[in-house]
Amino acid sequence: MSRNVETAVARRFHDETAHSPHSVRTSGHTLEWDIKPYPFKLYVDAPAVPLPRDLDALAVDTLGALGAAAFSPAPRLTLGALATALHHSAGVTKKLTYPGGAGVLFRAAPSTGALYQTEVYVVAGAVDGLDPGVYHFGPGDFTLRRLRPGDRRAAIAAAAADPALARRAATIVLSGLYWRNTWKYQARGFRHLYWDSGSMLANLTAVGTGLGLEPRVITGFVDDDVNALLGLDADREAALELVAIGPEGDAAPPAPALDASHHEVMPLSSSEVDYPALREMQRASMLASPAEVAAWRQAASLAPGAPPGTAVGSPALGRPAPVGPGLNALPPARTESGRSLGETIHRRGSTRQFSHEPLSAAELATALWWATRPVPADVPGGLTDLYVVVNAVDGVEPGAYRYWPDAHALELVKPGDHRRRSAHLALEQALGGDAAAVLYFLSPLDALLAAYGNRGYRLANLEAGLAGGRAYLAAYAQRFGATGSTFYDQDVVDFFSPHARGLHAVFVTALGRSARRRSATIEGS
Repeated sequence: MSRNVETAVARRFHDETAHSPHSVRTSGHTLEWDIKPYPFKLYVDAPAVPLPRDLDALAVDTLGALGAAAFSPAPRLTLGALATALHHSAGVTKKLTYPGGAGVLFRAAPSTGALYQTEVYVVAGAVDGLDPGVYHFGPGDFTLRRLRPGDRRAAIAAAAADPALARRAATIVLSGLYWRNTWKYQARGFRHLYWDSGSMLANLTAVGTGLGLEPRVITGFVDDDVNALLGLDADREAALELVAIGPEGDAAPPAPALDASHHEVMPLSSSEVDYPALREMQRASMLASPAEVAAWRQAASLAPGAPPGTAVGSPALGRPAPVGPGLNALPPARTESGRSLGETIHRRGSTRQFSHEPLSAAELATALWWATRPVPADVPGGLTDLYVVVNAVDGVEPGAYRYWPDAHALELVKPGDHRRRSAHLALEQALGGDAAAVLYFLSPLDALLAAYGNRGYRLANLEAGLAGGRAYLAAYAQRFGATGSTFYDQDVVDFFSPHARGLHAVFVTALGRSARRRSATIEGS
């Protein structure tokens, strides 16, 4: 059996990696630029398969793709559709050139610190134009590199205790390269692995929906088996989530025996700093066998109030919305934005300076609604509670609120102007005060760990990252901006208390209109 039930590990890790004004000022951590990790994983000797560059424009409306409304299933998965999904979730979409000629390649999905530690693999079985095999996606040259030949869908299905994966056309695997993030964020980078992969999942599930590929997120699997299938060094990189895509067909044949296949990889930098606490947290949240995966998934489905098959937006821990005059109903969310999903993703960035120009109530309501709608997955969600600091929204008084997704309403927690306090909570960054609204994701960590084990800590951070990524898409679809932020953990909880008593801060996303100041950042509208 795994150590997933030893939940003191996750509680200790959360507390020891919490930010406070004291910890930030006394950390002593500095960025060693001479060993900054290279932003691409390069396989030196794996056979390359160039991807087609004539991609689907994704003309579907962004909000329609977030809503999974009325998209007909694709009859097959083609290499072109796979290339479109990879480009719009993990591909290079922009290049920024600094004075002097240095450049940065920005990706389709946001990543903390623009470090892009999320890697993408494909376990392909029935993809028109692609031989069955296990592949790594290289966004730099837009190429798949084959790591293992042959149809390995039965192996991924066994690891996930989910026979349907052996019938789906392909499974995409997201992994996290530790050092590429810990170079800046140290052991707290564990949280970033799931925030950033969650943001990528927001893109991938929306694009997959728009292409009729019926994406489904899988969070339960035998970690060691998936890592071995991909040939990962689990002390440096680990599988985080699986996403089944494409139609079901005949089940894959039994997987051949797994050899110790190895491909040489270019080092990320001349040296690396190890953070044992991150490795310990990842290891303690692993599942050890298909039987344990199945039991974990069954236990998750029995959590109080948990509906089947959703990943975001359902009250899985049994926290019903209040009733009565305390709720402020929001306008109905827009179902069309007028901006295609392809354009939204290519224009998306991370706003670095917000103006004080207000959002409309409909714009905020739309971002909140689509951020918290369910996404097909193997376990229920609703593991995070969404609090909002409203600074400038026409039709909504400034104040601190709790958003209730089922009621689509705001509950006033603390009235008044909280710009200065919100800037402090966002690690004393001006964006927390300048944004029109700031979303704070909090989770009942003790109840979550009791229901899901240490792996529940992964789920909370993942769900917040996924919701934050969907808020990004909803914002840029409506032609305003967004950015993620780190935060002072306990100060966030204290600010929203007593309403938030017993919760723990997980993630922050700010929304608003860009100040349009020219700087070395990407602005998307």
